[in-house]
Amino acid sequence: MIRIVEAQHRISTNRLAATNADQALLEALADEVKPPLPDAAQHLPWLLASPFRYGLGRPSRFRGADVLPGILYTSEAIETAVTETAYWRLVGFARSPGFQRPRTPTPMSAFSVLVTTPCCLDLTTAPWSNSPGRWTHPDDYAPTQKLATQARAAAIATIRAPSARLPGGINLAILDPAALVPPPRAHSSWAFLATGEGLLATREMSDQALRFTAEDFKIN
Repeated sequence: MIRIVEAQHRISTNRLAATNADQALLEALADEVKPPLPDAAQHLPWLLASPFRYGLGRPSRFRGADVLPGILYTSEAIETAVTETAYWRLVGFARSPGFQRPRTPTPMSAFSVLVTTPCCLDLTTAPWSNSPGRWTHPDDYAPTQKLATQARAAAIATIRAPSARLPGGINLAILDPAALVPPPRAHSSWAFLATGEGLLATREMSDQALRFTAEDFKIN
């Protein structure tokens, strides 16, 4: 499974510390005020563990606002992961009137991770696939959040679902961190450039490029 994060995650505290020891201390102090990790995520590297720590005020497809633990969202293909990430960046731009979009490319890192569990709810198969619109509505997450609550109660670890942003794309929502098999592995590097029309995502060391606009996603 594949996930994309901003490449600056590697050095986000470096600029605040003069030495490696100072940086380690800074990271330890920051961890003290963060929400606790679920027990099943304690063994994971922070790149995999962090999503389970937070229940953001903004709801997501399978998690209500401020609900803990969080969920790790991944995609089966890099194109789907890029599309999902581009969507949320464009949503952020649209929700921030007057915001000056970055004029330089934002470096992004894609990583892959192995997921293994006998308890996966697959919404791409019958009977769940008989009403796909319930699971892919652009912004009504009530049915999927209710389903995720029921899935957790049934000890289901992951939910495989069609992408709402890329036709044919498949995502995997990881509810239980125990389904992850570390370590995460580097997949590819990307640059996201905001344009007048939307966003251009280009893959380093490749001619692969994907263009997105707010109109593509019906973002108002």
